[in-house]
Amino acid sequence: MDIPVDSKFLSDAWERSYGDLEWRGLCADRVMPWYFLISRENQSVGYGVKVRPNAFCYWQVDEIGITLNLDVRNGTKGVLLNGKLKVCDVVYENNENVDIFDFAKHFCTKMCDDPILPKEPVYGFNNWYYAYGDISEKSVIEDTDYLSKLVDQKIDNRPFMVIDDGWQVAHKINEYNGGPWHKGNEKFPDMKKLAKEISDRGCKPGIWVRLLHTSDDKLPKEWRLSRDFQILDPSVPEVLDYIKNIISDIVDWGYKLIKHDFSTFDIFDAWGFQMNDNVAKGDWCFYDRTKTTAQIIKDLYKAILDATNDSCYILGCNCIGHLGAGLMHMQRIGDDVSGFCWERTRKYGINTLAFRLPQHKTFFDIDADCVGIKSMQDLPWKYNRQWADLVARSSTPLFISAKIKDLSKEVQEELKELLLINSKQEDIIKPIDWLYTKCPSKWEINGQIKKYNWYEKTGISGFEV
Repeated sequence: MDIPVDSKFLSDAWERSYGDLEWRGLCADRVMPWYFLISRENQSVGYGVKVRPNAFCYWQVDEIGITLNLDVRNGTKGVLLNGKLKVCDVVYENNENVDIFDFAKHFCTKMCDDPILPKEPVYGFNNWYYAYGDISEKSVIEDTDYLSKLVDQKIDNRPFMVIDDGWQVAHKINEYNGGPWHKGNEKFPDMKKLAKEISDRGCKPGIWVRLLHTSDDKLPKEWRLSRDFQILDPSVPEVLDYIKNIISDIVDWGYKLIKHDFSTFDIFDAWGFQMNDNVAKGDWCFYDRTKTTAQIIKDLYKAILDATNDSCYILGCNCIGHLGAGLMHMQRIGDDVSGFCWERTRKYGINTLAFRLPQHKTFFDIDADCVGIKSMQDLPWKYNRQWADLVARSSTPLFISAKIKDLSKEVQEELKELLLINSKQEDIIKPIDWLYTKCPSKWEINGQIKKYNWYEKTGISGFEV
């Protein structure tokens, strides 16, 4: 078909976004994973595939037509099908005289008709962005005590205290760490007891894991991905059983939220922004050649969910949202913000919240990441406070990551109010200027326009990715 060149296009991303989501003009070589939207004058159009397809799907558009590309490989090799394969369901919508954000939300419901959502709002604390892995049982209990004081005891919906990287037996500071996950390190002598300590203090225990990366050399070599001995191959049935046992143990310990991380990077040895039109590179395949990579990843997500026995929320991080919708309650939708660099929070956090907000409660609950405070000197509160305010009023999960006792009384009172707001998640919000900027500053909240100022007088400052 002929495509008007004065149209604007919005794409999704392979996994998390990296400050790169935006409405753009026609670009023939632009890779648009999973779905895309068109906005032109009073017309809104959407093309996509329903969630949980059996292929990695991306779209391209030029002046004379639309192309859907379907990657059904197994790693970088051809899949050896045992029978037929239904690759995907294509979804299309064309409306006139509708708000483009409302259209985007509606289109997401057409792509996913079976999300699983938390039974009540999820919010609370995560210790990554002030500690960066330097944590202990003592620090977790201390954080829980301060969090419990910040959240009024009259609030029935209690906050989560999420223990991030740093508790596992093989942990090393300043490294990407993996398993084994059967117990904590010397700073975490009893993970079950710690979950009870958190619960007894009026908070819900949560925990972080990286399930496919392990330094356990006792596991069979046949369980390993062919290109990396430290990565488990999720197509091996025994690996899925092993992972299900890990999840079952963590649920048994008493944790009510499990954040599983790094699985996309561990499988592909690449971040989403490096994938482009060829998600898998090199020369490798999975143990089970009869399934596509997409099928294998879905099986991994389903195994994790099934192992919870419906007694724990799943938060996927560095996961593939379009494959995980319906298999996880929450999804971390953007790359990491920062506890000490405002520019990283501005670039990644605001962008992903604005452009993936239509997926909230249509695919899963979206998590745009924490309000991190490691250094108030390096990360001015006047900017980070606005980020905290926006997330709190977005009706998406607000996680604070700070050494609360070191914050001023004024900052503590502001966080207390924002946690109260987010414990209900009743606000209705949309970005107003998202058609024209990657970092929207005008937001409609409950019918009222609110303007945020994300920029320092000297402009933006760079950061290392």
